[in-house]
Amino acid sequence: MVSPGVAFLGRLTVRVLSMPVVLSLGILYARRRAGVAFPLWAIIVIAATSVPLYVVYRIWRNNRRQRAEAAAMGARFAPCVPGKLIGNIDLMQMLAHKRVHGYPGDGFDEFFAQYGPVINIRVLWIDTLFTVWPEHIKQILATDFNNYEKGRRFQFGMNSVLGSGVFNSDGEMWKFHRAVTRPFFSKDKISHFDIFDRHADLVISVMKSRLRAGYSIDFQDLIGRFTMDSATEFLFGTCVNSLLANMPYAHNVAFPPLQSTSADANKFIEAFNESMLLVAEREQYGHIWPIWEIMGDKTKAPMKVVNAFLDPIIRAAVEKRKRKVKAVGDGETPGEAETLLEELLNSTSDPKVLKDETLNILLAGRDTTMHVMTMVVYFLSMYPEVCARLRAEILTRVGPVRRPTYDDIKDMKYLRAVINESMRLYPSVPFNVRDCIQSTTWTSPDPSDKPIYVPAGAKTPYSVFLMHRRKDMWGPDAEEFDPDRFFDERLKYLLNNSFQFLPFNAGPRICLGQQFAYNEMSFMLIRLLQAFKSFELDEAAFAPEALPPLEWKDAPGRKGIDRFRPKLHLTMYTTGGMWIKATEQTETEMEV
Repeated sequence: MVSPGVAFLGRLTVRVLSMPVVLSLGILYARRRAGVAFPLWAIIVIAATSVPLYVVYRIWRNNRRQRAEAAAMGARFAPCVPGKLIGNIDLMQMLAHKRVHGYPGDGFDEFFAQYGPVINIRVLWIDTLFTVWPEHIKQILATDFNNYEKGRRFQFGMNSVLGSGVFNSDGEMWKFHRAVTRPFFSKDKISHFDIFDRHADLVISVMKSRLRAGYSIDFQDLIGRFTMDSATEFLFGTCVNSLLANMPYAHNVAFPPLQSTSADANKFIEAFNESMLLVAEREQYGHIWPIWEIMGDKTKAPMKVVNAFLDPIIRAAVEKRKRKVKAVGDGETPGEAETLLEELLNSTSDPKVLKDETLNILLAGRDTTMHVMTMVVYFLSMYPEVCARLRAEILTRVGPVRRPTYDDIKDMKYLRAVINESMRLYPSVPFNVRDCIQSTTWTSPDPSDKPIYVPAGAKTPYSVFLMHRRKDMWGPDAEEFDPDRFFDERLKYLLNNSFQFLPFNAGPRICLGQQFAYNEMSFMLIRLLQAFKSFELDEAAFAPEALPPLEWKDAPGRKGIDRFRPKLHLTMYTTGGMWIKATEQTETEMEV
C-alpha cells in the first residue's frame, strides 16, 4: 500500500506538472499547425514559469475577491501576524518548535497581547483566524453552528485512528453517531457506580502498596489505568485490566522490584497513546503532514495493537446480538443494552462504524478524565489548605468509608468547584479547530469597530486554555488556583458570558458524557480522600525532562509557578507523569 507521503507527492506532482505539460504540448501543436518557428528555449521558459505565475495570480485573485467581499459585508480583516519568509513558513516552524519545547500557548499568547483577541496566522496563504473571544467561539459552536465543520483536511489526518466517529465527522454522519450514542448517556446508568467502585478499590490498593514500600507513584499513569479500565468496561463490558499490569517506577529507583504480571494491557495503552500523539502531530503540520510520512503510515503499527484488542470484542458483540435477536424472534427487542457497544448495535452492525465510534468515545472517556483528575491531585498537593477543606466536606457528607451516592456528589459544592477550577486552568482539550464553510463575519471585540471578516475555507482555531486565563474575563487573579471564585463575587465574570468557561465544549457538539465524567471524577476523588489525608509532589522522582526548564522560572502566570511540564496531543497531559506521595488515613482516625 502506498504511504501517505508518496500519495501526497504523487498528487502534488500531477498538479504541478499538468499545467506546464499541457501548455508545452499546446504550443508545440500550435507551432506545427501554424508552421511558425517557436524556439525550444522559449517553450521551456514559458512552461517553467507557468506554475509560479499561476500561483501568484491565484493568490492575487483570492486577495482581491476577499477585499471586495469584506467591503460588501461592511467588515474588516483580522490583524495578520507577519512572517519573514515566503508563505510565512517561519511562523509554522516557530509555532511547531514551541509546541514541542514550550509551554501550551507559547507564541500565540504573545500574538494576542500584541494584536488583540483574534489574529490571522496566514501560513502558505491559508487563512487561519485564531480567536480567544467568547462571542466568536459561541458563533462557531452554537449560534452559527452549521457554517463550521471539522472539514476534510482535519478528517483526513485523523482518519487512520478515529475513522468516521463522532469526533471526526460532519453532517449526516455526525448526526448518526450523535443519535446512536445519546440514548445510553441519557439513561440513569451514569449514576450507577459499581464499575467505578471496583476500579477505585484497585487504585487505592496499588497506591497503598507502593507508598508503604517507600516508593512514590505516577498518579497520571495510575489514574489513566483507572479511566481506561472503567471506560473499556463501560463501552464493551470487557475490561483491559490495566490496573493489574506492571506499573512504572520512578527514574531514580536504581533497582525496582521485579513485577510478573502481564504486559498486554501496557502494550494497548502505549499503542493508544502513540496513535493519539501521531494524529496530533499531523494536525500541527496542516495539509502537508504526509511529507513526514514518506516511509509509511506511522499510525499503522500502534493501531495494529489497538485493533487486536478491539476487533475480537466487536465480533463477539455482533455475534451475541445475532443470537439474541434469533432467540427472541424477528421484530422483537433483544432487551436493554448493558454496554455502550450493545446500544450501538441497536442501530448498526457494521464493524467499522462500531470500532470508529467506540474508539472516539474511548479517547473522550479515558484521556480527558485522566488529565483532569491528575490536575486535581496536583493542585491538592500544591495547596494543602484546599485539600484539607475538600476532605472535610467529603468526611462530613459521606464519612470515612461509605460509598458515595449520586445525591452525595450532587450536593458537594466545593468538590465541584475544585474540579471546575482545575479544568479552568488546565482544560483537557486546550485547543480546537473548525473550518468555515461560507464567508461570514464575527462580532468585533471593540463595539465601536467593524465586524471581522471570515472568508470561506478559513481555518478557525480557538483556545479555551488561553481564554480561561484572560484577566479581563476572570479578574486580575485569573492565573491563580482558587476554587472559591465559583462562589464569591468573582462569579460575576462567568455570569457575564457562559461561553467563557468551556471545559466540555458547547452547542450541538457539547460532550454527551459530561455528567458521566463529573460522576467518575467525583467518585474517585472521594475515595482517594477517604483513604489519604494529604498529597505531596515527589520532585526527585520526576525525570529531568519532565520538570519545567530553568528559564520558565521567571515567566509570568502559571508557567513560572507550576512544577511540572504540561504537554498536549489531541488532549492535554503531563510530561513524564505526575509523581506523588500521600499520607494514609489510619484505621484509628477513621473510627474517630
